[in-house]
Amino acid sequence: MNPATQIFALLAAALHVLIFCMESLWYMRPGVHKRFGAATREDAEASRLFAFNQGFYNLFLACGVFAGIVLLHAGNNMIAGQTLILFSCACMVGAAAVLLLSAGRQML
Repeated sequence: MNPATQIFALLAAALHVLIFCMESLWYMRPGVHKRFGAATREDAEASRLFAFNQGFYNLFLACGVFAGIVLLHAGNNMIAGQTLILFSCACMVGAAAVLLLSAGRQML
């Protein structure tokens, strides 16, 4: 796996860690929950647990990339590392496609 691919995978993972923080740690901050479509504190409170859970999905995808990078550079695990990176990134792309198709205008 070439270095550019690894860098893009790491950037995608870092973005997913940021999204985890926004959804699971900072969601009740007005600027954050409004970005996710919860206009009022009451709306945010109603969707808080959903956002919390969704944030962990993003974190787990990022962890898949990070673990794949470690495996890729840790000796004899090149195939396992590449597979984990590609699977995690494919899941990210798939989730992005679902988000765009289901809520594309709302997200822009």
